[in-house]
Amino acid sequence: MRRSILLLMAVCMAHTASAADMRSVNVEHEDGRYTMVSEVWFDATVEQVFDVFRRWDLSTQFSSAIVESRDEAADELGRPQYYVRNRGCVLFFCRSFERQGHVELEVNEVLRAFANPETSDFLLSNETWSFVAKDGGTVVSYHMLMKPKFWVPPGIGPYFIKRKLENDGGDAIDRIEEIAQGVVIEPEDIVE
Repeated sequence: MRRSILLLMAVCMAHTASAADMRSVNVEHEDGRYTMVSEVWFDATVEQVFDVFRRWDLSTQFSSAIVESRDEAADELGRPQYYVRNRGCVLFFCRSFERQGHVELEVNEVLRAFANPETSDFLLSNETWSFVAKDGGTVVSYHMLMKPKFWVPPGIGPYFIKRKLENDGGDAIDRIEEIAQGVVIEPEDIVE
């Protein structure tokens, strides 16, 4: 029995030692705009982690707030497109909201997503992820600037949105890491 307990503890400690690490997260709100800056370390290669982030259709597998997501055909300028539908609640106020837009990328270095305000529930929603190999894994630096079109209850709304953005990342980063660790990069998979 003691041996089983020690083995279980060792397995749990080994899993924890290689778990994704949220190194920093900061959310600000001013004049209806939300800014989030974070840094996460993943126990996976840059290529593996980048591959997870560039594939919008994987988003529902790691974020409980995303109820639908997909990669879409390139626009007339050749830019990859994406679609995401989120569902979130602030106290008793629940709503679904959509983002649709284009993506710019520098393979395994930077990924940028820009929501189109004409087809999204945001006046502004710009995101940037930067990928760097570090400490035997990958550090992803994230910057998001958004301004929703929808009404947010004054006073409590901004507080709860900030809190949700700060707190919901932990489970998601562990799932991202798990997906990334299973990614096998083949030479023909590399997007230019």
